[in-house]
Amino acid sequence: MAVSAFIPEKRPATAVAWEAQQFVTELYQAEYKSLVRLALLLVHDVQTAEEVVQESFVAMNTAWRRLRDSQKALAYLRQSVVNKSRSVLRHRTVIDKNAPKPPPDEPSAESSALARIERVAVVTALLALPTRQREALVLRYYGDFSEAEIAAAMGISRGAVKSHTSRGMSALKSILEQETS
Repeated sequence: MAVSAFIPEKRPATAVAWEAQQFVTELYQAEYKSLVRLALLLVHDVQTAEEVVQESFVAMNTAWRRLRDSQKALAYLRQSVVNKSRSVLRHRTVIDKNAPKPPPDEPSAESSALARIERVAVVTALLALPTRQREALVLRYYGDFSEAEIAAAMGISRGAVKSHTSRGMSALKSILEQETS
């Protein structure tokens, strides 16, 4: 009799498994929502938070035999939720860091075609202008020259540059309006 008092009572493995499932089920019903809120605060996504909590419960159920004190099960779950949330955030960081960069915004094919047509129309209209007006406009708007630089390049006065530029713009405008109407 004295020897049997020192030998711990051995329960069958099925009884331990049933007790674990019952305890985990009760803990799930009592703490699921609060654990999801905890995970949600960490991962900022409801679906991911629910997955983290589900995985934590599964992990606790499989590690039940290693859990020595059932009173610490809730603390185990909370720690598991925090750790799994950290893993999710690390994974997101890696994915975001290695995500392919989107191509730069490019104009559509239609807008490119329209821009080309407009350029062709402007170049055609420029070719119809008198030489001095065309030179003044090209140097001013395509070459981005100042009036003084244009005057020096063309060998004329600044007043003549203003005159050629003004007349050229008026003529260009009337040619382009005739083409569009």
